[in-house]
Amino acid sequence: MSLETLLLEIDQLKIRLDRLRTELDNRTIREALEIEFLYESNRIEGNTLTLRETQMVVNEGITISGKSLREHLEAINHKEAILLVEDLVSQKVDFSEYILKQIHALVLHGIDRENAGKYRTVPVLIAGSKHTPPQPYEVPSLMEQYFVFYEQKKAVLHPVVLSAEMHERLVTIHPFIDGNGRTARLVMNLILLQHGFPLAIIGGDYETRMAYYDALESVQIFTTRTQKKQENNDFIQFIVEKVKLSLEKYLKILGN
Repeated sequence: MSLETLLLEIDQLKIRLDRLRTELDNRTIREALEIEFLYESNRIEGNTLTLRETQMVVNEGITISGKSLREHLEAINHKEAILLVEDLVSQKVDFSEYILKQIHALVLHGIDRENAGKYRTVPVLIAGSKHTPPQPYEVPSLMEQYFVFYEQKKAVLHPVVLSAEMHERLVTIHPFIDGNGRTARLVMNLILLQHGFPLAIIGGDYETRMAYYDALESVQIFTTRTQKKQENNDFIQFIVEKVKLSLEKYLKILGN
């Protein structure tokens, strides 16, 4: 199915969901989807907490035997980051560099105090990826371009396409020592929630994770932004499909 067709279907699903807007305030449903989102997002990065264990850690404050302190903190931090995102949406606060660093600071809270909320100052490599992130001296300029792109495109691109672009561009720049993927998925969902979409969840199972990485790498093989082909929309299409699934799931939950 083409990207244009998928976006049309998404728009139709969104219209149906908007008619049920009052039901979206159901806290029980939102909390269940939040737990699923943070569980899957952490699972992508190798966290071994199960969905039930994640719920117990986040909502009940229970320590899970045999699981590391970092895994507990990743779950707790992700929950706090989601709450921040929801608060920003409710207050109609636009995405900015300050907001990005706030989100990242929560993602690494208690895990890496020295680097939480700060751009990296050292080179990094991504295990298992052909993509080599830019050198640290390039990061400030690339991040400036990143936010220029957002300001130029936020009123032009379809919000789902915009969310995918901001996700991919952040991961490609890899501005932080750690937590880039989690932060990018939170940024994506901040943009989606701002436009009335439910959380888009990318599964942490092997098949979905590999499809996610492959879609990212299909964009990252171009070494500079100027070489990036506009028709290369594998990653955008991947995200659009996930948003469509989230809309369908939400409508099913609401009995529509």
